[in-house]
Amino acid sequence: MNSILNQIISAEKSIAILIDPEKFIQNCSNDFFKKLAICNPDFIFIGGSTVSAGDFKTCVQLLKENTRLPLVIFPGASHQIDENADAILFLSLLSGRNPDYLIGHHVNASEELEKMNLEIIPTSYLLIDGGKKSSVEYVSQTTPIPADQTSIARKTALAGKLQGKLLTYIDCGSGALFPATSSMIQAVKSVNLPLVVGGGIRTIEQIEMAHKSGANVVVIGNKIEADIDFLFDIANYKKSVFL
Repeated sequence: MNSILNQIISAEKSIAILIDPEKFIQNCSNDFFKKLAICNPDFIFIGGSTVSAGDFKTCVQLLKENTRLPLVIFPGASHQIDENADAILFLSLLSGRNPDYLIGHHVNASEELEKMNLEIIPTSYLLIDGGKKSSVEYVSQTTPIPADQTSIARKTALAGKLQGKLLTYIDCGSGALFPATSSMIQAVKSVNLPLVVGGGIRTIEQIEMAHKSGANVVVIGNKIEADIDFLFDIANYKKSVFL
């Protein structure tokens, strides 16, 4: 069976839809799942900075019942785990120095994860300044890497690789005013790990830029919450990639 990590490594211009469980449970509908099926993204990421354990599990259950897409946990805290998902990005927030997000939540979740049949992907998580204070920045009490400091970001990603991380995720945060730049993506990609890019991406042009700059997977979240029909635009983009 092809693992989620292998799917990411071999991905060519893949798309992940990020689901915030709190918002999803309130607005879940058959219409969403019909449009999601048309879009057919490569992955669904599930998580948020302030999600309760109950809402998280309910969200995973709803998605499991209504789609066969790979479900990947993008955890905001140690309680956001569920064996009904397919994989978890075991995030270490290397751009910050808060020990809870470097190792604390990992320790809290470790024994429960050990018992689950869940693919665990050690991931370097880098928060990049997206022009406004994000919920991740507020909750983690960490400072993002400045948007123009590509060297700092690359060194941080490289340190993660040398620690044994298998994946890098750069994120400008939910609702960012602007996404990571092409030069930022290229710099982080140069450490030669598979790369996920998210935060502030609202247009097909921005998705295409991120892919061309080296992103294996581009993550779309807030844009879908504001305009569900953007799923159709993504579907057309995915078709054009393979023409």
